[in-house]
Amino acid sequence: MSRTAAEIAAQPACWRRAAEAAAVFEGLPQPGERVAVTGCGTSWFMALAYAALREAAGQGETDAFASSEFPRGRSYDRVIAITRSGTTTEVLDLLAALKGAVPVLALTADPKTPVMEAADAVAVLDWADEESVVQTRFATTALAFLRAGLGPVPGVKPVAEAAVDAELALTEPLPEAAATAEQWTFLGRGWTYGLALEAGLKMREAAGAWTEAYPAMEYRHGPISITGPGRVTWVFGPVPEGLAADVTRVGGTLVAHGAADPLADLIRAQRLAVALAESRGFDPDRPRNLTRSVILS
Repeated sequence: MSRTAAEIAAQPACWRRAAEAAAVFEGLPQPGERVAVTGCGTSWFMALAYAALREAAGQGETDAFASSEFPRGRSYDRVIAITRSGTTTEVLDLLAALKGAVPVLALTADPKTPVMEAADAVAVLDWADEESVVQTRFATTALAFLRAGLGPVPGVKPVAEAAVDAELALTEPLPEAAATAEQWTFLGRGWTYGLALEAGLKMREAAGAWTEAYPAMEYRHGPISITGPGRVTWVFGPVPEGLAADVTRVGGTLVAHGAADPLADLIRAQRLAVALAESRGFDPDRPRNLTRSVILS
């Protein structure tokens, strides 16, 4: 078993621990605060998902930005930075600029890194750290931590129930059509759009796969032109009315696990990325051209 596969399998336990940690952590945003969430790559996609969840929970305006694109002139009550390594240049540069101007909460996996001094509060999720370059369990654990800190969110399962769905996602066979496809388009709405982006990234990172990701209702506005025989449209969360028929009409295959928590469904996409990488002779633990952290000189 690759390291990545083992880290994927650890996610249900990590999520449960994250929910317990969030229940006693001081430093999470308060209802009514105007919040910005930031990160790079996978962390940015988790930021997008959390921002949508927080607004769905009615807790206040929440924006998400890639750290390199953060609008530093805007006013926020709190900023959340997600950085597994704690050393990413764009994140640290941003936090240096925000120092003293706005409270910053950082989520990291490594307490021996510069982010510990750059942020006002730090949630160390070191039990979810990874040896693999590709992020899987840290990213979802960070989102589970933030999600649990929101309390009830309409239409969204508690993290404990998501962990149960995750255990099933680890044991069920992958959809055969997805495992043998030549192209994958991932779709989501609201908070699951961030998950769709992350699924596409995992497939590209680990296996060099041809993937796309879009808001689900944008699918008909161009992306459907890619769909056809041997190609998969994978929806996180409920499938919009009429979309399944549209996929079938053009010869594509729809993959959806609507009853499962969408974060658990992301585990299936992670597993697919590893399986595809191994079938192509790639090392899913060490994708080409990537490092654990981007540190710019």
